[in-house]
Amino acid sequence: MTSPATRPTAGHPVHGAVLKAQDLLFRPDGPCQVAEAVGPHLGAETIRLDVVRIPAGATWQPPHTAREENVAVVFAGHGHGRSGPRHAPLARGGALYAPTGDPCALTASDDGELVAYLWRSQLLPGRRHGTAPRRFSSLDNDETQLTGFSGTGHSAASERTATMNFVFWPGTGTPQLCLHCGMMRPGEYFNVHVHPDSEEAFIAFEGSGQLYLQDRWIDAAAGDILFARPGVPHGTRLPDTHPADRFVTCGGPTPFDPVLYDRARVSGEVR
Repeated sequence: MTSPATRPTAGHPVHGAVLKAQDLLFRPDGPCQVAEAVGPHLGAETIRLDVVRIPAGATWQPPHTAREENVAVVFAGHGHGRSGPRHAPLARGGALYAPTGDPCALTASDDGELVAYLWRSQLLPGRRHGTAPRRFSSLDNDETQLTGFSGTGHSAASERTATMNFVFWPGTGTPQLCLHCGMMRPGEYFNVHVHPDSEEAFIAFEGSGQLYLQDRWIDAAAGDILFARPGVPHGTRLPDTHPADRFVTCGGPTPFDPVLYDRARVSGEVR
């Protein structure tokens, strides 16, 4: 279900949506269950975001790897992943990247279900693959970060800014998708901003807080999803008055937005 502020109306394109985890609609896919959270039904043109539930001992393979690149994050459970020729164990917060054309698979451990969020996109003209992309990482990878982000002036900015980890980005060889992880302590913001040429899709990964979309703040809990079309203001915060100790989000604009890397003083060139 979309939030009341973001439902499309006749003759007007939808700006985006905040989707609640409990409202996702799952369909069978072999032994697994898959929900298409973000896609054409919301007006998305470049990004798809699926949620998959993989029962104990089962394997799930995204069906469109021949023409799409994929980024997956484990939301619950543990198991292992395959990206091209490489395999690695994955637990909650573990992340996988698979370039277009490379096999990609997630396997749940024998002792429980694995739940993952999967971002998918077809490369736009002129995009090239990295020479040796990073295939496995985790949301707490803090080797490259953005701090002090003041937003883009679409809402009053807070000086108490969150930290964002760049997990998969051009510096790790991803040509279009990216995976960023925002970590907020009470009172911290990732200030409201827009991506002029990118669609944004991210999830609340841990804790609860608030998501900004278009013109208002919306309460969100772990598993909820924000989708914003290009040019639509969005952001995140953990109010001082909120009971959570930490609010963590992950996802990113598609195609990646070079402005974020400029602000972090790192190169946005695909390596």
